[in-house]
Amino acid sequence: MGDVVAESKVDFSALAALHKWPSLANQRRPDRDAYQISQGTLDECISAFMEKPAATRHLYEIRTAAQPPLVTDILSPEHIIELSRLREFL
Repeated sequence: MGDVVAESKVDFSALAALHKWPSLANQRRPDRDAYQISQGTLDECISAFMEKPAATRHLYEIRTAAQPPLVTDILSPEHIIELSRLREFL
């Protein structure tokens, strides 16, 4: 991923929304839709996600406009954590 990161810029000021999946026993409920809990910039949503307890982060995702190759329109918890780590380099 090193070459991709070196060539890619991410617009962390892009509009984004943090969504949470309804859960039962700390597991996503696939029979329900995720709901929006906050809206702001991609940077703000990443920060809000990172403030969540690690044990519940799998219940969240960020939705934003895709910025290929590093940002998809729905960011998984693993993807958000990676972007958080890379923020200062992008």
